[in-house]
Order: sequence, then structure tokens, then C-alpha cells
Amino acid sequence: MARRKSRLVLVDLATPMKAKRQNRVNLFELAYQRIEELLINCTLRPGQSLTMQDLQDMTGFGRTPIHHAVNRLAADTLVLIRPRHGLKIAPIDLARERLLLKLRRDIERFVIRLATERAGPTERHQLLHMERMLRDRRENLTLNEFNVLDRAIDRLILSTANEPFLIHTLQPLHTLFRRIGFIFHSQVPGRNTLTRTVDCHMAIVNAVANRHVERAVEASDALMVHVDAMFDDMESVIDPTLLDTSIEPMMGI
Repeated sequence: MARRKSRLVLVDLATPMKAKRQNRVNLFELAYQRIEELLINCTLRPGQSLTMQDLQDMTGFGRTPIHHAVNRLAADTLVLIRPRHGLKIAPIDLARERLLLKLRRDIERFVIRLATERAGPTERHQLLHMERMLRDRRENLTLNEFNVLDRAIDRLILSTANEPFLIHTLQPLHTLFRRIGFIFHSQVPGRNTLTRTVDCHMAIVNAVANRHVERAVEASDALMVHVDAMFDDMESVIDPTLLDTSIEPMMGI
């Protein structure tokens, strides 16, 4: 009896390769986000020296995702790569970061204006939902919870603005100032309340969601004024070793 010929089946070889690349990109992004979180809450202390292996152990990610994340963080000036001497978390230079706040203010104005003009029904609904979350938790929001929500708001506004160049420019600035805010609220005596910060963010989100361009820009400027005022307290009362752990030996007098 003649054997039946097997039916030929076309296999899309590109599909598994595409999925594999997508998974790899997601892994890189997750590694970056995890290290970014450790930078913001100062688990990775400004001025701290460490190795790639240290980051692998702290995050649970493998060598390749950590390598990509570190290269990106180095481009963001958040991590210093020292050939043959490992890595160093960039110290906080208050004078430099206060100067960069002026740059952030101008870019934020442009982004906020674009987002307000381009916000569609879906984005507006999401923004109003975030505003309700901020209002409901205004009195008891923890610093870590706020930072998670703040990151989500920033990303939604950047996505709504829909200009990829701005994402790469503004995200590192957001990380820098989220770390400043963490130190301010956790280390400056009497400044642990988040109500003023939450109010500033609610004003921005509400104005963008309701497509009030000028009010949104004014709310963004008000947030920058609030952040700028943080530097006065930090310059006068913050222990310098919180901004650069590498100077600890000199301070042990």
C-alpha cells in the first residue's frame, strides 16, 4: 500500500525570533527600572562603588540585562563606569542639579503643552483616574507609593505628548529629581509630609486632562518652584555623606 505523502506546513520562523527579541527588550527595560528604583530610594547610595555582579545579586537579573541597563544609566549620568575599577553611583551635586532644574522646567513646559493639546479620551480618562488616586490618598500616601504613581503620571504625559525624542531627554531628569525628592522628604526634619507635592501633581494632571493649556503650564511651573525650594533646606541641613558616601572617611574626625 502506497504511503501517503505528508502534508507540507509552512512555518513562520520569524515569529519565535521576534518574540524572543521582544522578551529580551522587556528584560532590559525591567532591569533598568529596578536599578532606577534602587537609585531613587538610595538603596544604591550616591557615591557608592560596586560591581556588575553586585547589581546582578541585588536585582536577580543576569549579566546581559544588567550590562544594557548600566550603559543606559551611564548615558543618563546616573552611574559612572570606571574601566578596571567597576561602577560608581553618581554623587549628588546640588549646584549642578539645581541648574538642571531650569532645563527640566523649560522642557516640561513644552511636554505639558503638547500633552494637553494632544490628549484624547483614553488619556484624559487615565489622567483623571490618577488624579482621583492622588486625592483619595493625599493624607496617607507613602513616599515609595508616591514615586510609583509619579512615574506612571510622567510616562503617561510623555506618551500623550507623543514625541520620542522628549522621552530620552526628560526621563533621566525625572529620575534625578525623584531622588532629590526622596532625600528631601525622608531626611530633612519636618519635611516628611507629601501634601504640597501631591497638590502640585493633582493640579497638573487635572489641567492636562481637561485640556486647559495655560493652566497646565502654570501648574508645571508651580511644581518646579516647589522643587527648587527643596534645595535651600538640603544645602543647609543635609549631611554631605548622604549626597556622596565616598567622603565618609574624611568626615570621621
